[in-house]
Amino acid sequence: MIESIIRKQYLDKIKPFIGKQIIKVLTGGRRVGKTTILFQISDYIKDWDKKSNIIYIDKELHEFKSIKDSDDLYSFVNERVKKNRKNYIFIDEIQEIKDFEIALRQLFAESHDIYCTGSNARMLSGDLATYLTGRYIEFRISSLSYPEFLQFHKMPNDISSLLKYIRYGGLPYLINLELTDEIVYGYLRSIYNTIVLKDVVARYNIRDIDFLDRLTEYLSDNLGSYISSKKITDFLKSQRIKLSVNTVLNYLQYLCNAFFIEKVQRYDIQGKKKFEVNDKFYFSDLGLKHSIIPYKTNDIAKVLENLVYNHLVNQGYTVYIGKLQNMEIDFVAQKGDLTKYIQVSYLLSGPEAIEREFGNLLKIKDNFEKIVVSSDDLLYGNYKGIQHVRILDFLIQTDS
Repeated sequence: MIESIIRKQYLDKIKPFIGKQIIKVLTGGRRVGKTTILFQISDYIKDWDKKSNIIYIDKELHEFKSIKDSDDLYSFVNERVKKNRKNYIFIDEIQEIKDFEIALRQLFAESHDIYCTGSNARMLSGDLATYLTGRYIEFRISSLSYPEFLQFHKMPNDISSLLKYIRYGGLPYLINLELTDEIVYGYLRSIYNTIVLKDVVARYNIRDIDFLDRLTEYLSDNLGSYISSKKITDFLKSQRIKLSVNTVLNYLQYLCNAFFIEKVQRYDIQGKKKFEVNDKFYFSDLGLKHSIIPYKTNDIAKVLENLVYNHLVNQGYTVYIGKLQNMEIDFVAQKGDLTKYIQVSYLLSGPEAIEREFGNLLKIKDNFEKIVVSSDDLLYGNYKGIQHVRILDFLIQTDS
């Protein structure tokens, strides 16, 4: 069972906050394993505090259907609170409860230990940030990292395993399925439909579902490309659709809010400033991407970019697209005082490719780490102070 496989990196981050007066919020897309991690935290607490009183609510289960708003939530919890014991409250998919933040604020004031999950980023930028500033900490849960994928599926770190990870992605439930296109993509397509219908269409009252599907196909077909207002206009014309550019930008934000895609801004390395136009978009899970448009080998360069981006985010970095004069640096990754510059290439096929990938990084005049990641078996080692790392090795590296 999935529950028996401990996702240690997340538990290790959450454990220091157990029993502390701060709300623990686990965010991430549907089916990435948030519920399983909640159960693992609950099991840990039962061992850690033998007198613990666990109150668990899962808004995806019918038995909790009656909890519709903050009053319902507070009443349900208050009826089950036990005095003279520490009460631990777990609420799964809390965004399904109207005005949940009002009940959380009261329960927090009563010194209960609260854990909740949400599948919509707007919950943080809006409701929680407004009503619970300084009272919560977020833990972003992603689908399985490549090392976790190898662990879950008991696979070696080789090209065959990497291709399966690329093709099918890292949703934890895949451990229960035969890894074939027909079976996996049938499952992934059902998850995609749930995300689109529940987390985008229903939440934002979208009427043109057909266009939303075409938009996700467009993103899948233009993975890692700049999405500008002009490109959106051209796309709308090609589809003969009468929607405003701003409406499409809103749709893109809704997909980001559902943790389906990730928006990556451009960053001026010299001026140390972010640009507000021409973003790139990557998919949070490549399996979901390939359930929309099947994997094609000629997409490999952009797919590798997506893999590197997801790995950096999983390691806790804030990631940008770098701009240096008229050159592009694939990724600028920042965490605290640490910065990394990374170029991603499928193959360094000759002097021209080597000069392009290493040369751009050599023009950055600071002492932060600079890396070229590729799928080459033959490595150039340390090239003028720049590391050359195989994708298979890069994806299992951690900062710890």
